[in-house]
Amino acid sequence: MTAHRSRRGSDRRHGREPAAIAQLPLRRVRNPYPPMALLSDDQIEAIHQASMHILENFGIEVMNPRALALFENAGAKVNHAAQTVWLDRGLVAEALKTTLSAYALTPRNPERKIHLGGDTVNFTLVAGPPNVHDMERGRRAGNHRDYCDLVRLAQHFNCIHMLGNQVCAPVEMPANSRHLDTYLANLLLTDKSFHVSAIGRGRALDGIEMMAISRGLSVDQMRDDPGVTTIISVNSPRRFDDAMTEGLMAMAEYGQSVAVTPFTLMGAMSPVTLAGALAQQNAEALFGVVLTQLVRPGAPVMYGAFTSNVDMRSGAPAFGTPENAKANIASGQLARRYKLPYRTTPGSASNAADAQGAYETMMALWGAVLGHGNLVYHAAGWQEGGLTASFEKLIIDVEMIQHMMEFLRPIEVDAGELALEALERVPTGGHFFGDPHTLERYSTAFYQPMLSNWQNHEAWAEAGGLDATARATRLWKKALEEYQQPALDASVCEALEAYVAKRKREIGSGEP
Repeated sequence: MTAHRSRRGSDRRHGREPAAIAQLPLRRVRNPYPPMALLSDDQIEAIHQASMHILENFGIEVMNPRALALFENAGAKVNHAAQTVWLDRGLVAEALKTTLSAYALTPRNPERKIHLGGDTVNFTLVAGPPNVHDMERGRRAGNHRDYCDLVRLAQHFNCIHMLGNQVCAPVEMPANSRHLDTYLANLLLTDKSFHVSAIGRGRALDGIEMMAISRGLSVDQMRDDPGVTTIISVNSPRRFDDAMTEGLMAMAEYGQSVAVTPFTLMGAMSPVTLAGALAQQNAEALFGVVLTQLVRPGAPVMYGAFTSNVDMRSGAPAFGTPENAKANIASGQLARRYKLPYRTTPGSASNAADAQGAYETMMALWGAVLGHGNLVYHAAGWQEGGLTASFEKLIIDVEMIQHMMEFLRPIEVDAGELALEALERVPTGGHFFGDPHTLERYSTAFYQPMLSNWQNHEAWAEAGGLDATARATRLWKKALEEYQQPALDASVCEALEAYVAKRKREIGSGEP
């Protein structure tokens, strides 16, 4: 860090301002291409029918009395002693009539509004790892300082549209109140939307309250103008635990977004076959979707998918596999069948920010994009199967996301792009370097990478011979130097800090 800062100081002493990291401008990313279809209509229908069979005959365990009562009042078959609900397909169909095919999340900066549904694609920071890593300090427990730096990087890079739920866990802080510190960091250090924790009603309501404060609204005013979302992770197979169910109901009650996401790892938490895993995933996702609509018809909800496989030799989770990529595409087909926005994930099982981490993530990212994912969760910084947030991997992922964003730009075909005049001017066997057509466009013609190195070998070696991971270390440090904290009115900061202090007192006294 010191050496890098001295170089910047030298540049400034000589009257040169160091060039900022090249990145794409802030923009709404759209996927203009037809979604890929791995499954035929008949196959989608077969999976749907299998899902209905699961819901009607096998049932779903729900470890929450309030939710059991809601299902029973809606006409579902409920066994309170066994905490099991059997859903009639007609009830599922009725609930789907009130869901939204698209909606938006508005953070404290309206220019950062998130559109979920249709052809829009959004990318988020990794969420939930207990550990953090960079090449200079190594692997360590998640902590608040690293949390804040990772959030600063999310703010700095335009291709990260929103934050996930805790980019790393600040384990030095009390587990029952650390969510308040992370929400506060999200709101002070960024002006983007974020995922709140839905492990219980209290954590969800805190996130809703704090986003409302930052926007100058009441929670009632935010019911029809949501600002936050959450992930409800189903305890597959076929279990909704008490805390997650409470979080889901709180979010739906207050009109905030929910992504119901089964955790279906083939061979472990779901059948070893992709069709069987998709049928289970579909049943579990639809069950959660129905619950949101029983709480509040029209509550914003996403179809979440997290289907991959395990290593059958060790039982370890695997990500970025061919099966994972196919699941990402097929799950998009299922989400579109029910006219729901779609949350998906790229990932890697690699323990390092290396070639494996890149090719596994890119494999899954292609599946997410070809499947028309609207929310690509864990898109930047995921390492070690989600157990570690990596600074270098974040930079590598940002480069891959920007590649994908440029791939999604449609090809223009007009007189200027066809370049017939240039083709006429340049003689046979000549070159286009000095032609006016090239000179007019040379600075914007192609995507300019921030991480890739296109030097020849001699120049690359003379510059230090750094590989992509080493260059990523330099880039995350430079990005932190370039970071600018978004402005927030002092009175809003004070209100947020007062809320956090009040809630910590309440939590310390035993209140939820």
